[in-house]
Amino acid sequence: MEEHQKAPDKQGLEISRRNVLKSGSLLLTLPFVSRTARSADVADTTAVVPDSPSMEKVVPTCSTFDCGGKCDIRAHVSEGVVTRITTRPDNELDPDMPIMRACVRGRGYRKFVYHPDRLKYPMKRVGKRGEGKFERISWDEATTMIADNLTRITAKYGPASRFMHNNTATSGGAFSGDGMMKRLLNLTGGYLSYYHSVSLGNTVAATPYTYGIAASGNSLDTLKDTPLVILWGHNPTETIFGHTNHYFQQMKQNGTRFIVVDPRYSDTTSSLADEWIPLLPTTDNALMDAMMYVIISEDLHDKNFIARHTLGFDEDSMPEGVPANESLMAYLMGKKDGVVKTPEWAEKITHVPAQTIRQLARDYATTKPAALIQGWGPQRHNCGERTARGSTLLATLTGNVGVMGGWAAGYGGCANRKFTTGTETLENPVKESISIMNWVQAAEDASKVSPDDGLKGAEKLSSNIRILFSLAGNYLANQNPDVNQTVKMLEDESKIEFIVVSDLYMSPSAKYADLLLPETSFMERWNIGETWGTANYLVLSERLIDPEFERRSDYEWQREVAAKLGVETEFSQGRDEKQWIEHIWENTRLSMPDEHLPTFEQLQVQRRHLFKSAPWVAFEENIRDPDNHPFPTPSGKIEIFSKRLYDMQHPEIPALSHYVPAHEGPEDPLAKQFPLQLITWKGKNRANSTQYANPWLQEVQAQKLWINPRDAETRGIVQGDKVRIHNARGVSLVEAEVTPRIIPGVVAMQAGAWWQPDAQGIDHGGCANVLSSSRITALAKGNSHQTMLVEVAKHESV
Repeated sequence: MEEHQKAPDKQGLEISRRNVLKSGSLLLTLPFVSRTARSADVADTTAVVPDSPSMEKVVPTCSTFDCGGKCDIRAHVSEGVVTRITTRPDNELDPDMPIMRACVRGRGYRKFVYHPDRLKYPMKRVGKRGEGKFERISWDEATTMIADNLTRITAKYGPASRFMHNNTATSGGAFSGDGMMKRLLNLTGGYLSYYHSVSLGNTVAATPYTYGIAASGNSLDTLKDTPLVILWGHNPTETIFGHTNHYFQQMKQNGTRFIVVDPRYSDTTSSLADEWIPLLPTTDNALMDAMMYVIISEDLHDKNFIARHTLGFDEDSMPEGVPANESLMAYLMGKKDGVVKTPEWAEKITHVPAQTIRQLARDYATTKPAALIQGWGPQRHNCGERTARGSTLLATLTGNVGVMGGWAAGYGGCANRKFTTGTETLENPVKESISIMNWVQAAEDASKVSPDDGLKGAEKLSSNIRILFSLAGNYLANQNPDVNQTVKMLEDESKIEFIVVSDLYMSPSAKYADLLLPETSFMERWNIGETWGTANYLVLSERLIDPEFERRSDYEWQREVAAKLGVETEFSQGRDEKQWIEHIWENTRLSMPDEHLPTFEQLQVQRRHLFKSAPWVAFEENIRDPDNHPFPTPSGKIEIFSKRLYDMQHPEIPALSHYVPAHEGPEDPLAKQFPLQLITWKGKNRANSTQYANPWLQEVQAQKLWINPRDAETRGIVQGDKVRIHNARGVSLVEAEVTPRIIPGVVAMQAGAWWQPDAQGIDHGGCANVLSSSRITALAKGNSHQTMLVEVAKHESV
């Protein structure tokens, strides 16, 4: 960054304070938190000016990355530089809607924004695609390349050849580059859209077959008096899932008992659990089946609730047109297949002791109310739809749906959250859409993408994907499953003809760009932060500093492209970035008259708006008054048995959502060759792959493979060894963490590490997606990143 320093005088002493602060070496010495800085009262003031000659101001803000907390960040700004970050003191927490204090990710944003490795200039590719060789060009050249390629490719192949990739790193804000790019594409003919959330799409697709709509959680304030919470594959302590930990820690102090079901002894297990129940991945439904068997056979089910609100519990409550022995009772008692779903049966599959299963079932059924909260990890298997829906059946049998202190299961979010009206992307003239899991197929050979694969709106695609935009999205060649298969397609320039990537860093995906653009961070643009989970507030994310070098927000260069395409007036509506934020806010304010949102001018003082709504219980009206508020299912009831699923006659989509051995699960014959199940978790030091490049956060948690001592011993592996994780799809090298915190037969790595292949294609970064499968799920056509069999061996250096 030398070009931004003032040249020294003859004595070599003259360097401006502003530019010394910007130097990467000095930033390493600055503290994370000031002990003397006074905190801002965000309800009354934009900033606090302490007694300091530098006239430092403290600006409450938040990031707009794909990060769940929208935590309170107090940016200390002096002479146009963010010098440190503090956060909200505990005594400022609003008990009605607590805002999360900055976690380690929030505290580390300054190093991420000021890192010297950030992209600085627009560049075009000069080597082979994927080599990462680029040369600097001007912004005029860059925007001309985009406009020309859009015009050429659209004329040749049609608008369905244009694709916007999964751009998660900006999805935490109301205004984003990918949203505005969709607006630009829609103004010029449209684009091939995608559906399905990689985060929780299998749950969203499956649970409507129980409730009629996607299962929602309650607001967490409804659980304050809940005596028992079962966290099933839910790890909010590390994932930083909104303000969940605030409530869970309060509940723990008040005596709530927590049971964690997870193959890994996570930090959530360590901080909350009274009991840890580990099981083999993909066998969740076998455990659920056995729990239901115990609950029913011991007469612990809620008979009145079941009789009044459900369909398909026993033979007397089945829909018409279904043969005998298809009910839940018949399945559990082995009336059809001759297998009684006892805990002993489940123990052989799950490796959970039969007595543990019995006690878990009894605890859940006899503790009133109880909340079974499922995380998003279990549904990212190729059996994830069955697991998500299976949890809803347990909640139903025990009468925990629609009641204060209970939980409808299936999902950890809350339908009562408020959002802004967001970016106005306009109507897309292209009506066909694909699952996000189909995009590689659609680029490779669009004729292979059919309705059976998830194509919607057409019987076939009119074109392969020929131009692709990846804006703040490292999914392209890092988060996508089966990376080696994906990049083989990307390297073939006869497939996708032009790839535009906009990012902060030279990520693995950025190396596959034909045109690489230097994006701004959230500190360098305007936005409104929106929360995850059950948090319910909106936060102004203000432009705090000016972008350095030639960095631009996506919206800025999109305006230039729009002008070259002749649609700038319609695209921008004459608004700059801040004016778009004001427009979105005012639209939101008008759409929520009862919420009394402040004006945008007031928001710039107030900084955030808390929605202090009454406690929210999912499906409460449906349970309290079923005659006037039936469930939106064909029967108007909770459908334990789904006739809609039954009519599909698909072995992987059972009408009762019971256990079916998973592809690449422990019962797959492939396990003889690759005997270990690899799972990943979302760590506390990054959101997906965002902030991987932050050296401060790399110190927080090193990328390692967790392996049980028993599995390590049989393979001659000791703590700290470099190991080779491999299957038929790829190889990754990483250091071993030999620990009893992962059960035998299972290994685990943190998700989101950057792919670092050598000349032979062997990954040296611990990127799990060189090993993951692109197999889609049967119902949702969703992802199954988590289902992968591998072998692990000690790496012998050559």
